[in-house]
Amino acid sequence: MEISDGPLGPLLLARGTIDRSALLRNDGDWLERAWATEKTRVLIVNEGSTSVRRFTDGAALALTSPLEAPEAAQDARYLLGVDDDGVAYFAVRSPLPPGDTVALREAAGLLDDRDAGLLVNAVALEAWHATHEFCPSCGSRTDVVAAGHMRVCPRDGSQHFPRVDPAVIMLVHDDDDRVLLARGQGWPEGRMSVLAGFVEPGESLEHAVIREVMEEVGVAVTAPRYLGSQPWPFPRSLMLGFFARAVTTELRLDREEIAEAHWLSRAELTALVASGELGLPGPVSIACRLIEAWYGGPVSRTGDWR
Repeated sequence: MEISDGPLGPLLLARGTIDRSALLRNDGDWLERAWATEKTRVLIVNEGSTSVRRFTDGAALALTSPLEAPEAAQDARYLLGVDDDGVAYFAVRSPLPPGDTVALREAAGLLDDRDAGLLVNAVALEAWHATHEFCPSCGSRTDVVAAGHMRVCPRDGSQHFPRVDPAVIMLVHDDDDRVLLARGQGWPEGRMSVLAGFVEPGESLEHAVIREVMEEVGVAVTAPRYLGSQPWPFPRSLMLGFFARAVTTELRLDREEIAEAHWLSRAELTALVASGELGLPGPVSIACRLIEAWYGGPVSRTGDWR
């Protein structure tokens, strides 16, 4: 079966309808007016989780007005953007109020495009600020500027921006139309996915695909084909999805990273998933979309892992 060159379909963490309004981040007067406006909406986020309102067919972010939001210093407010109606959206780092709270991995499948985009942005910014309070050059505590999108060292003037770590994630298939799935060390028995790894300094995405597959399972691949990307703020990755064709099939595993790996046909994959012996990544992940693109559609399954 020919693997489609088209897009991977809906990537649940790669959605969003709000203009990020970067030109407004340094406009102090506008930011103060926006924060004083009743129609402005505020998203409260804490360690990757937020409050939601659930419905029978999904959920929505439990947004508040600035007056109802927890008191927060300006350096704990992040401008997320402005919509077509002129409504500004902010995130605030604060303990969550009592109620229904969910983490991003669960919320992504419940929220619409606008809310999913807002939450991914907020979680990514919160995670960056939590781990980058100090200047890497001199150790001074940095100041938050640009409405949460930059930190500046008051001592040496260096500017620091939210960090994003590029990582390749690739579905490897062979000339017999089999897929290569692997289980990472520390994963439960039966949990498997495609291969992935971080891009190294001075390396192209295509070279990272070839290197990671060879390092992890000893398989040589060729012709990596880019299919799509989505943010993965756990805490700060950008996952870039590829297909790659294997030119060798003998498996030589890096036992420090890979517990087991197997070549599977569609029939074998179907049977293992149906029996519950094999658990596949859930729909929030780009790995799920890569597998479905190879498989030819959704895989009937007894359960997902995230």
